[in-house]
Amino acid sequence: MFDILAEFFQEYYYWLLALHIISVISWMAGMFYLPRLFVYHTRLEIGSEASEMFKEMERKLMRIIINPAMSGTWIFGLALSFGQDSWHAGGWFYIKIAAVLILSGFHGYLSKWRKLFERDKNPHPERYFRLMNEVPTILMMIIVFMVFLKPFS
Repeated sequence: MFDILAEFFQEYYYWLLALHIISVISWMAGMFYLPRLFVYHTRLEIGSEASEMFKEMERKLMRIIINPAMSGTWIFGLALSFGQDSWHAGGWFYIKIAAVLILSGFHGYLSKWRKLFERDKNPHPERYFRLMNEVPTILMMIIVFMVFLKPFS
């Protein structure tokens, strides 16, 4: 069974890789944009027309782009890792997986914060979201360096 799956993943490697890259780009775009929306949302008066518009933008960004893109990233990424037997590739792979898990956890925090804004219960100031806006960038850099440089092999 595993041989058949491995053969499938190897045969369609470039398709899976293309779909993985598309998913990653979409996920990261949303992960960069949503905290920026939160920065601007903190400046708005609760209940204002602009605040309600931001709630809708944040909800649609999360549900239509970020959530499906994260799912695609994981599905296609795992398919690639099993097809290439990356689980035995060395330390770089585990650092990459750890960074992706942390990024996924950050995704969960974005979802939580979006729901707080939805209920007009945001407890954080603008500066907090400015700092949080840097988290995906740092994690992305770690992931890209691990994949392309493959240190700790």
